[in-house]
Amino acid sequence: MLRVLLAGGGTAGHVNPALAIAEIIKKHYPDCEAAFAGNPEKLEAQLVPKAGYRFYPIQIEGFQRHLSAENIKRNLHAAVCLARSSSRAKAIVKDFKPDLVIGTGGYVSGPVVRAAAKLGIKTAVHEQNAFPGVTNKLLAKEVNEVMLTVKEAEKYFPDNASMTVTGLPVRNAFNTMSKTDAKKQLGFDPDEICVLSTGGSLGAQMLNEKVAALLRWYQDNGSTVNHVHSYGTYKGYKDFVLKLEQSGVRIKGNSRLIIKDYINMPVAMAAADLVISRCGAASLAELEAVGRAAVLIPSPHVAENHQYYNGMVLQNAGAATVIEEKDLTDELFIKTVRSYIEDRDKLEQSAQNARKLHVADTEDRIFSVLKGLIEK
Repeated sequence: MLRVLLAGGGTAGHVNPALAIAEIIKKHYPDCEAAFAGNPEKLEAQLVPKAGYRFYPIQIEGFQRHLSAENIKRNLHAAVCLARSSSRAKAIVKDFKPDLVIGTGGYVSGPVVRAAAKLGIKTAVHEQNAFPGVTNKLLAKEVNEVMLTVKEAEKYFPDNASMTVTGLPVRNAFNTMSKTDAKKQLGFDPDEICVLSTGGSLGAQMLNEKVAALLRWYQDNGSTVNHVHSYGTYKGYKDFVLKLEQSGVRIKGNSRLIIKDYINMPVAMAAADLVISRCGAASLAELEAVGRAAVLIPSPHVAENHQYYNGMVLQNAGAATVIEEKDLTDELFIKTVRSYIEDRDKLEQSAQNARKLHVADTEDRIFSVLKGLIEK
C-alpha cells in the first residue's frame, strides 16, 4: 500500500493545495493512505481531520522581524518550537513510514520534509507563489522534485533543482456554469456588466472602503453596472452594509447589488465580467481558469510581499491591472474600474489573456511528477 505524508499549513493557501494533491494521488491509487503534518493551532488542524485524513501535530512558528515586547516573547516561543521540531518531525516520519513526503509551504513543512530527505525517502515540494516562500527555497536543495505554479518562480530556485511547472489545482466547481446562466441565477440582466469584488473569506478593510466609494459613484452617475461584493466574515466588518446605507448607498430593494459577508464564489466569478481582488495564488488560479479581467490589490501584509509578484504575472500578460495599497486612492480605484467597465473590448481581451495563463492539465502534470518518484 502506498503511503504519502503531506506537510504544510498556516493558511488556506498552503493547506488546500495539499488536500488537492492528496486527492490527485488517491484518484490513481485508491488504496493510498495519506496523512498530514501541521501546526495544531493553525487552520490545517481543522481542515485536515474534516477531510478525513490522519493529522500529526507539530508546532513551529515564524520569527517576527519587528521587535517589540510582545514579538520578543513570540520569538522566544518560536525558538523553543524550532529546537523541538527536528526530533518531532523525525518521530512523525518514522511512525507513519511514508513512501513519499510532499511539502506545500509554510514553516511547518520544513522540518518534516527535511527529516524525510535525510532518511532517504522520496520528497517533493509545491510552490504556489511567483515569489517563493523561504521554506521551499531552502528545501529545494534537498528534495527530489520542485513543482511550481508559475514559471516566473524558477529564477528564485537553485539551478540544479529539478523543477516542473504544474500550475495550481482549482476546484471542479469553477468553469461549470456559463456567464449568462450565472448572471440569471444572481438575478442580473445577462447583457449588463457585472463586477465581483472580494477581499477573501475574512475580507479586507482597504478594499471594503474603496468598493464603498465605487458603489457611491455608481449611484451618483446612474450606472447600470451590477455588482457582487463579499466584505468578509471578520467580526469587525459585520456592520458594513449598515454603514453603506448610512452613507447614502441604497442597498435594500436595489436589484443591481449583492452585498454579503460570504458568497458562492464559483457562481459569482462565472457571472463577473471584471473581478476585483487580492492576489492570493489560489484566487488567481481560479480567475485564470474562468478567464476574467481583473483589478488586483496585493495585500502588503504577507511574507516577502509575494502577492505583488503573483499579481504582476497577470499584469505583464495583459490580464489585469495591479494597484498597490500605498498608491490606492478612491479616484485611482474608480478610474481604473471605469477603464474596464466602459470598454467591453478591453474586458474581453484581458479575459482571453487570463485564460491563456491557465494550466488546464494541472492534475496530470502533478501526478506525472509524483508518479516518477513513486515508481522509483
